[in-house]
Parts: sequence; structure tokens; C-alpha cells
Amino acid sequence: MKINKRKNNIIMSYTVTTKKCWYNDYRMIVKMFFLNDVPFTFDDLPVGYLYDREIVKEADNNKDYSVEDIYNGSNYLIMEQCHPCFDDIEILNPENLPEEIQSFYNGEEDLLR
Repeated sequence: MKINKRKNNIIMSYTVTTKKCWYNDYRMIVKMFFLNDVPFTFDDLPVGYLYDREIVKEADNNKDYSVEDIYNGSNYLIMEQCHPCFDDIEILNPENLPEEIQSFYNGEEDLLR
């Protein structure tokens, strides 16, 4: 894992991606959020998602994640001062962030104050 916030005095911008993944020893499928491929949080899926074959197939095709994976990824981003929930960073696609923090990146509110 390596993310550089600055490179040659240029502020880096980051990309958020999401995937449906198995989580916590295959106990549940979640919508996992990644910042430049580093997992940092997840959202639960609506009740009944296990009956959706497409969601299960997508999760089966992706890596499974543990509580420790999210803890490590999130901790790493915090140490690098580039965690989207805690640090004001340039994100190229803020619409892919969890709904709870999208308004901050859309300029609607300042969650860091």
C-alpha cells in the first residue's frame, strides 16, 4: 500500500471505486469503498441482497475482506493524511463516496469543522 499526497510539490488527486465484496469471513456482502485501491469503509446492502444472483456473483469474483483489512486500510489513509472521511483531499469522482460524506465534497457542508 502506498499513496503519496504530494509528488514533486503537486497535490495528488484520488479516485474512489466501489465493489460488492464478501466481508467478515463470508458472513455478509457489502459495498466496499476504495481510495486508489485501498479499502477504507463499507456500506451494508439492503435486506434480501443474497437473493440477487448478480450481487452474489460480483462478490464471488472479488477479493473477500476482513475487519482487519478495513482497519489497516483506513489506518494507513489516516496516517498518510488522505482519508476521505477525515482529510480534505482532491477526489476526482466524489459521487462514488459514501452518501454521508458526499455533501462535503460537493461543497454543501463543511464536515471538518
